[in-house]
Amino acid sequence: MANIKSAKKRILVNRTKAERNKAIKSGVKTAVKKVNAAVEAKDADAAKAALHDATVAIDKAATKGVYHKKNASRKVSRLSKAVNAME
Repeated sequence: MANIKSAKKRILVNRTKAERNKAIKSGVKTAVKKVNAAVEAKDADAAKAALHDATVAIDKAATKGVYHKKNASRKVSRLSKAVNAME
């Protein structure tokens, strides 16, 4: 454990931020799984709805700095491509 006050604070702040990032990433992964499940089930309406939710989650994660902007864009693009290929 750190002895310096600022180092102790950094440990606490980093732990808090890591938990927040982990929760956001988990939400994104869940949203992506829902899109993929709908695509595999060939349910176009559910896939489009899930795609919208996933896009919102991914964009929020990118805005908050959890994902890089291009990483988020790539994720959305791949999901959109999968949903559009169903039709």
